[in-house]
Amino acid sequence: MSQARNGGRILVDNLVAQGCDRIFQVPGESFLAVLDALHDVPDIDVVTCRQEGGAAFMACADGALTGKPGVCFVTRGPGATNGSIGVHVAMQDSIPMLFFIGDVDRGMRDREGFQEVDFVAMFTPLAKLALRIDDAARIPEYVARAWNVATSGRPGPVVISLPEDMLCDVVEAVDRPKVASLDSYPPMDSLQPVLHALRKAQRPIAIVGGAGWDLAASAAFGYFARSWGIPVASAFRRQDALFNDDKCWAGNLGYGPNPKLVERIKQADLIFALGARLGEATTDGYTLITPDHPGQTLIHVHPDPSELNRVYRADIAIAATPSAFAVEIVTADFPEQPFAGAAEAHAEWLEWSTPKPREGVTLDLGQCVLAMRERMNAESTIICNGAGNFSAWWHRYWRYGGYGTQLAPTAGAMGYGVPAAVAAALRCPDKTAVAVAGDGDFLMNGQELATAVQHGADLLVILVDNGGYSTIRMHQEREYPARPSGTALSNPEFAALARAYGGWAETVATTEEFAPALDRALAQEGLRLLHLKTDIEHITPATTISAIRHR
Repeated sequence: MSQARNGGRILVDNLVAQGCDRIFQVPGESFLAVLDALHDVPDIDVVTCRQEGGAAFMACADGALTGKPGVCFVTRGPGATNGSIGVHVAMQDSIPMLFFIGDVDRGMRDREGFQEVDFVAMFTPLAKLALRIDDAARIPEYVARAWNVATSGRPGPVVISLPEDMLCDVVEAVDRPKVASLDSYPPMDSLQPVLHALRKAQRPIAIVGGAGWDLAASAAFGYFARSWGIPVASAFRRQDALFNDDKCWAGNLGYGPNPKLVERIKQADLIFALGARLGEATTDGYTLITPDHPGQTLIHVHPDPSELNRVYRADIAIAATPSAFAVEIVTADFPEQPFAGAAEAHAEWLEWSTPKPREGVTLDLGQCVLAMRERMNAESTIICNGAGNFSAWWHRYWRYGGYGTQLAPTAGAMGYGVPAAVAAALRCPDKTAVAVAGDGDFLMNGQELATAVQHGADLLVILVDNGGYSTIRMHQEREYPARPSGTALSNPEFAALARAYGGWAETVATTEEFAPALDRALAQEGLRLLHLKTDIEHITPATTISAIRHR
């Protein structure tokens, strides 16, 4: 369609054409023409957030859940810099995202005008692509290109700056049709070398993660791994790639993994990486699996050809999405005698992920997670967390229910959990969105509880309060024992704060209080918060501050 419209209307019309149905934003005068156009477009749900970092995190989470770009709008200068954290997370997490920035007028450029920043220069190192639109007639072209780049190969964020006066130009523009999603399929002859290598192996293990997963891929690869007897571990914070009750599931890599899983990786003669980049956190600083992995064969399947052989030397490298590859390899003939490793690794994981009561602990988080497991269906629960030691209890003891049940930043960004849970609650109202947050983590984006209430999001917040930035305190005690500095926190009464936002809340101080409080929370609707007051001495599921000092 070609008709005269202003740039704001052209932009909104073309977002609708590409399939955008929700925008997360903090309003700014630099994109008033877009906000005005959205007034007449009921096809797009406009979620008004309280801070740009929260809005960008919501777009990240929405993109992770849908597989199409999460869309965020912010204003120039402070708005863009606040929101940049979400762009960084989307890049490291391989999440499709469109991040629009209202910019200064074209005639004001290069004068260091009000809130002026060179956004292409700023975001090029952070994003998959950074663009600027100077001609309103070309908006359809740019939107289609951005949508395609964000979703193709290794997904990621595309940043588009929008000069304010350009959005007000009235021009004729030809709208672009919806861009088809393109999977990278394995070459016809690529499966035979993989199967040949597996038949020669004695101790294979698979590592799954990255982008390009869906329910079909999860089910197909789980069936394949069970049939071959191959244990499957997840990359850091990608524990929903497979159903955790799958008999081949071996647990997660990253920080604080099962030592038996670590040893199994070291002893493996074949590593089958599907979708995972094998990044720093997954490989313990590129030491658990080294880039040259002597004595081990590496099969690396990844949707982006440029990622293959970039860090890791691959014996077999295949450019394909996990979804396309899984449905192909599951059709292969299975061995008459599967490997024994899958059953052994799954038994080790079951033992590792079963919390034992800890002596001398007033509020035992392991038992809290166990109470959640007993009351909540893993397949219909989405666990959302930011960064901090608090997350270790859920990473270890929660059993994720398959694709789309975990939202957690591999970039290790604090403040992600609450915004992600808001986005999850809006996108998946048939599931229970749970934000698991530490006290320091929560206060980085706790203001988005107001967004949750305003937009009717139904979510549960589990707030773990130990009065400190505990991950940094843990590192301090390791490097400078008994000399804490700059990590203590003085916190508000979090239950009262949640009630002030319009939610339901209780404070929990003992293990025995948690399960009844959780029952009451689950019986409520809307925003619910449980404030768990814990002791920083019990710094992780496996150790204490005293033990770290003595070590």
